[in-house]
Amino acid sequence: MGGFQSSSPALNLEELPDDVKKKLEARKTEKTGKAVGKGKGKIKKRKKAVEKRVTSGKAYIKATYNNTMVTLTDLNGNVISWASAGIAGFRGPKKSTPYAAQIITRIAVEKARQSGLEEVSVFVKGVGTGRESAVRALNANGLNVISIKDITPIPHNGCRKKKPRRV
Repeated sequence: MGGFQSSSPALNLEELPDDVKKKLEARKTEKTGKAVGKGKGKIKKRKKAVEKRVTSGKAYIKATYNNTMVTLTDLNGNVISWASAGIAGFRGPKKSTPYAAQIITRIAVEKARQSGLEEVSVFVKGVGTGRESAVRALNANGLNVISIKDITPIPHNGCRKKKPRRV
């Protein structure tokens, strides 16, 4: 399959608003080989994480009414990268917007591209507004989308629904 075509160009991290950039930079942590430990003389060195080269994987997009989360995994389900609107600096009702979904998808893809991820099968769960823009952003940021599957849980007459709101 040729993949999902999008008319919007890929967005760079440099194009992010300044406040989003600052929040992302503040959340970054550097892995150092410095000693870690509490007691005197007890010095432990951190083991360096072994980077796996993964070319194909799965993308899980969970779009709720209040937030959007993107998780990229290998074919076995081991997490390569993830992002949510909250860690990208969006707060309150802005977390559930399509723009927030586009930004967090780009953040997750940038991390996953460092592991060599090139193609994904997309699994979408939920009914939020960020569903479609997150799928489009996957393709716009350089990942080849193989398939798209909706895994939103549908009750077979399970729990009773909430009463409708009267305004």
